[in-house]
Order: sequence, then C-alpha cells, then structure tokens
Amino acid sequence: MSQKKSICLGAGALFALLFTVSTVQAQQVIFSPEIVNIIENSRTNDAFWSVIVRDTTGKILEGYNFEKLVRPASNLKLLTSAAILDELGPDYQFRTKMYGIGKQVDDTWQGDILIRGVGDPSISGRFYRDDRFHVFDKFFSALYDRGIRKIDGNLIGNDAFFDQQPYPKGWSWEDLSFYYSVEISALSFNNNAVDLTVYARGDVGEKPEIEWFPFDTDYVNFINNQVITPADTEYDEFYRRKSGTNTIVLGSKLPKGYVEKESLSIEDAPLFFLDTFRKYLEDGNIELSGGIIVDSKPQDWNEDRYQQLAEHVSVPLDSMFLQLNKESDNFYAEMLLKTAAAEHFDAAGSTELGISLVKDFAKSMKMDTTNIEIEDASGMAASTLLKTEDLNQLLVEMRNHPHFDVYKKSLPVAGQDGSLKNRFTNSPLKGEVFGKTGYVSGVRSLSGYMESISGEPLIFSVVTNNYTEKTSYVDTIHEQILESIYVKY
Repeated sequence: MSQKKSICLGAGALFALLFTVSTVQAQQVIFSPEIVNIIENSRTNDAFWSVIVRDTTGKILEGYNFEKLVRPASNLKLLTSAAILDELGPDYQFRTKMYGIGKQVDDTWQGDILIRGVGDPSISGRFYRDDRFHVFDKFFSALYDRGIRKIDGNLIGNDAFFDQQPYPKGWSWEDLSFYYSVEISALSFNNNAVDLTVYARGDVGEKPEIEWFPFDTDYVNFINNQVITPADTEYDEFYRRKSGTNTIVLGSKLPKGYVEKESLSIEDAPLFFLDTFRKYLEDGNIELSGGIIVDSKPQDWNEDRYQQLAEHVSVPLDSMFLQLNKESDNFYAEMLLKTAAAEHFDAAGSTELGISLVKDFAKSMKMDTTNIEIEDASGMAASTLLKTEDLNQLLVEMRNHPHFDVYKKSLPVAGQDGSLKNRFTNSPLKGEVFGKTGYVSGVRSLSGYMESISGEPLIFSVVTNNYTEKTSYVDTIHEQILESIYVKY
C-alpha cells in the first residue's frame, strides 16, 4: 500500500514538473495568433518563419520561432555595419596617397610612382557626381601640373593594408562573376568591376553590340556569344567569367531593341587599378616607360625616399554608410570590415580579424555570441547563422548608441529609397519603416524600426528561410505581418 502511494506521488510530481517546464517554454516562445494566421494561410506555410517584435524597453510583444537559428542574408549587415561604425566612427576618412621615388629632371620623373592603397571602397563615381575617374584625375593633375610628361620608371601599387585573401570564406563560385561578389583589395577601382552595356540593335539572329567601362579596356576579354531574338520574346541573361581569368563569356538572349547594363567582376583588383591608371595617364600624354607592379609588402612610408605627390581624402564614413545599408552593398561591407580590422589591430586587415571585432561588439550589445556563426560581413556566406532574437536585441541596444542617428539614417525607408524604394508603396507603412532587407537564394529578411498607428516605436525582425515561392510573394507576406503589427499597436 505504501509502495503504491509512493508511485502515485512520483507521478504527480512528474506531472507538476512537466507542467512547470511547459509553462516556462510557453513564456519563452510567444506564438502570436495574428502572425501565425498570416503565415499558415499563405502559400509559404511550409517554409521556416521567424518573427519578433519588441518595444523600446526590449520587451517582446510578438514572436514566432525567434529563438531558432536562421540564415539572415544581408540582415547580417545590421550587425557588421554597427560594429564598423562603433570602431571607426562616422567621421572616419580614407587617405589614398601617391608617392614618388626619384626626382624630376625637366619634364621627366626619373624613378617610380607609387599608389598606397588604404582600402577606400569609393574610388569610383558614387560620391563624385558620377565621375568615376575623379581620383585618377586628381593624381594625374598632380603630375601634369608639375610639368611631368614622362615617368622613367614603374607604376607601383601597394595593397599591404589588407591581407591577400580576395574573397571571404563560404562565397559561392557561381556568384563570383557579378558585381555583388567582387574581389576585396586595399587598392580598388570602380568596385572592382567593368560596366558592360549591350545593345540589341541588329537583326534577329545577329550578335548585339557591346561596349564597356573603362575605355573598352583590354584588361578583360569578352567572348560575345549573345544573340538577338524577336522583340516580343523575354530577355534571357547569361554571363560567366572563367575562373582565374579575365575572360568573360556572354551568352544572353536579348529581344530586338533591348539595352542591358551589367557590372561584371574582374580578376586581380590591384592590377586592374594600376592598368586603368596607366591608360588614364597615357590618354593625358604622360608616358610610362616601365611596367605596372603590385607590391604587397608593408612599407615604412616615413622614409625619406618616399616623396608625397598627392593625396585623396574620401568622403566621411557616414556618407559611405548610405551605400552600405540603403543599397545593401556587399563590396562596401567587406572593404569596411577589413579596414576596421586593420585600424584596430595595426595589422593587415582580414575578414577573420574583422569578425572577431564584430563578435566582441555583439557581446557588448547583449547578443548571445555562442549561437552566432559568421564568415563574412555581407551575409553572402551560406554558413552564416544567428537568431532573430539576437538580431532584434542588437537593434534595441543600438537606440542607445552614440552614433544611432547615423545608423538609422543609413537604413532604407519604406516606399522611398534604397532596397525598400519599391516596397510598401501603397501601404500605411510607407515612410514609417526604416528597415534592412536581405536576400540570397531561399532566404528573405527584413529588420528595423517602425512606428505603429498610435505612434509607438517598435523594433521588428521577420526572416523567411527555405521557401520555393517567388521572392515577391514572400515580400507581400512580410508586409502583411508588419501591417498587422502596425494596426495592433
């Protein structure tokens, strides 16, 4: 009898324990009926969804699977850009310098000309009224105005500010032909890409005409296998740069009258910089008798033999952040991460050193760094994983960061600019959402700040993984979720 009673008490204790555990779990995992209903009634109910909404105190108001690991795609830039901003500050500027070794005799520079790369991602037209030769012209003018018409020596580019790894780990080789997966180098020009324009001007069955920036340069070799199709057909894109070369195969099918513009990556970024600058000098009647050389060894730039001839000072970091986050620019993210690492550790900037800074920063933002896997700055690597709960926690903590205004202003605004320009255009959330988008195959994400219908500030994250529907459809579900939150609060 006493033994039976003991067993019953044990069962009761076990029930109580299970009830307590399930209650704790229910408190940790909030299933919002409105959000669940939107997801379950969509065509993407078989995908993985993760949603979390907090108020400004950090209290979780809405949630669904937010404690699970997800692939964030470019939502990772919310973390990496915050760490970069914290490390460098909004006023940070790049200083790319041109030096001479030797001396000027009449109209000839007898010796070498050197360009010291410091990781500036903006040596393009982005901040200089679309003048992509702005920096080259400054360096050219410094030589020309001194009366130099010939360089009796070599043109040397030093890229030792960064390590010699052109790509982060985990990037897909299939992406490496395109502008969003270019090389990362301390000496970079035009985002390390050539800009191709294709004109389908001829007759059906003929090859379209092509031209490219800069100078239709022979630094790249295009194999034009494209064909013009009837005007009522669809554009069918195909570009591929042969691995380890600057030979680019073009195989697109373009409707008659179609014009296509595409930025395609190049191999060996610092050499591309030097080759283009040499052509620019020669076009301006400054002759180079020697060759172009990439030097990857650290130098003591204070040595007397280095004569500074010119310096380009970039726009401040806060301006570059508009390109990084509003346009979700992978190149800027990776370049700035390596810059932060180089400055912090006084060593060649590397992705690995940059990630160590990001993780330290994440910890200071009360994120659980034991559950974060990061391989790059931009979110392109498939192995990148984090919890939306932690990503959202970062956004809450950033509200108290001294550079929060710069951070928030760098985010796209719904229906107005950046990667959100064409979203929420007919929504009450137009102009009310400051959010970062993210996309890689099978991943769509959106996180940021919004105000509800009552004016209450909210911090949200919505991430979808493993979907097979069109991304535009997933976007509509994201918008429905945010609109339901907007009305509820």
